[in-house]
Amino acid sequence: MAQSTRRTRHLVAALFMFALGIPGISLAAAVEPLGINLGNYDYPAPVSRLTLDTPRGPVSMAYMDIAPGGDRDKRTAPTIVLLHGKNFSGAYWGETAHWLAERGYRVVIPDQVGFGKSDKPATYSYTFAHLAANTQTLLDHLGIDHAVILGHSMGGMLATRFALMYPDTTRRLILVDPIGLEDWKAKGVPYRGMNAWYARDMKKDYAGIQAYQKQSYYHGTWKPAYAPWAKMLAGMYASPDKDRLAWVSAATYDMIYNEPVVYEFRDLTMPTTLIVGALDRTALGKDLVSNDKAATLGDYPALSKNAVAAMPHGQRILLDGLGHLPFIEAPERFRAALADTLDEGPAPTGR
Repeated sequence: MAQSTRRTRHLVAALFMFALGIPGISLAAAVEPLGINLGNYDYPAPVSRLTLDTPRGPVSMAYMDIAPGGDRDKRTAPTIVLLHGKNFSGAYWGETAHWLAERGYRVVIPDQVGFGKSDKPATYSYTFAHLAANTQTLLDHLGIDHAVILGHSMGGMLATRFALMYPDTTRRLILVDPIGLEDWKAKGVPYRGMNAWYARDMKKDYAGIQAYQKQSYYHGTWKPAYAPWAKMLAGMYASPDKDRLAWVSAATYDMIYNEPVVYEFRDLTMPTTLIVGALDRTALGKDLVSNDKAATLGDYPALSKNAVAAMPHGQRILLDGLGHLPFIEAPERFRAALADTLDEGPAPTGR
């Protein structure tokens, strides 16, 4: 059965590449439907599930828990938690996670409710505080008292909220190209609202996703290494439950717009490092403002400098020539920066 599934996926990939070269064949038609919970998508490590109780019934939260390499006991090894961005799942942390495990870390990678392999209830409290509480519940479930918390993009906003809510759990905070370094409302980006976000997401297909990621994440460049993450998202939107996925996505866009963390950086008491691509210009709602206004948004070199200045124990690593996903664009450079950060002081203990 597994061999048959692999053959099917290889055939789908071949058809996809074939379609790229034939005029008139839709890119969206060549994308394999993966299910809105990525049921047809293999993760880089075994996936476990935590059941969260809600008034409307149980909700399943998927996560990976990767043991440290060698003979180290994961119960006493230092733990690092990797939090994914808005248009991704925990799967894109695969290479980084296995590298961290080889360095002796226990690596915990949740898919937040509403993302990846986790459930996507249409009626749910999609707030950063709720997602942070779910993450803390997961760590309690795993018996983890302290961890390095690392978040990318939207995951950086979540990591910040988590650190503010659970400072005793957070030994060190690492933010990789976090969105939320500015308050878009205060900078004149108008409120779009969930209905408009929903209508926008219902139009998503591979071509649109690839074009957006090329421009926003990779500063106008594109390489084959970037395609899997665009295809994964497109595969979710190619599924029969696309309307529910689009509604949940609208709710999390609303969360991002309405819950800035930029005003609370001064309250972060733990060592905090920003790792930022110097070419990153990601910002929510650029398409809602004039070109002149859009050009002032998402200036990551300036925004990250201001953010670190507000943090009691902040520092910044600026990666020249890279954009919003440095661990995908230049894995070795990103890992070198991450190693410098993790090796700064005594390794955090386990439990």
